[in-house]
Amino acid sequence: MAPKSLIGQLAEIGYAPREIDNIRDMNSVFSHGNQPYVLIVAIARHLLEVGDMAGGSEAERFEGRHAPDVQLPFLLMEAHHADAPTQALYEDIKATLDLPFVNTDYRAFARWPSYFALAWEGLAEVAGTPAHEAICLACHERVAELAASGLPNPGALSSDDLRRAAEADASLEEVVQICRLFQWLLPGLITNVAYFRHQLDAV
Repeated sequence: MAPKSLIGQLAEIGYAPREIDNIRDMNSVFSHGNQPYVLIVAIARHLLEVGDMAGGSEAERFEGRHAPDVQLPFLLMEAHHADAPTQALYEDIKATLDLPFVNTDYRAFARWPSYFALAWEGLAEVAGTPAHEAICLACHERVAELAASGLPNPGALSSDDLRRAAEADASLEEVVQICRLFQWLLPGLITNVAYFRHQLDAV
């Protein structure tokens, strides 16, 4: 989708290199975290709607760190704290992406309102285009394929177990609908965060 670099515009309005690095670090948090998140949702939906996983119980234990090596405050710009332009931007995000709420990722990036306004302006031009939709669909299909086939199940979680746990909190249909919602929106979120990441490449 060829994102245009925002580095020059950010420098012109006063962003120092360290501030831009902080935005990159925040992007790294979501770039990393959304990957296991989308797999978890796909597995949950498979167990709830299809049945048990096909993978075996053997899995190599990962001993490393499950997060990027960055340290920064995790602050969200909630709509009731935001100024009118940011509130309007949130409404535009929901309308353009057909979302019932503004994801955590977007609220975290809006901690830098002038940056996020530029970032969203660029993304809004391509969101929903055939190229954007193709990337989102490819991500969705790959994750669904993994959930249905080769992922291991070392905890031996079964479809029946998860359905019983779901019904302890709400109706099974309500929980399934939530899983469907997140499995639908996360590939788009992954795509959009990647777009934001490339907007911060040097010119």
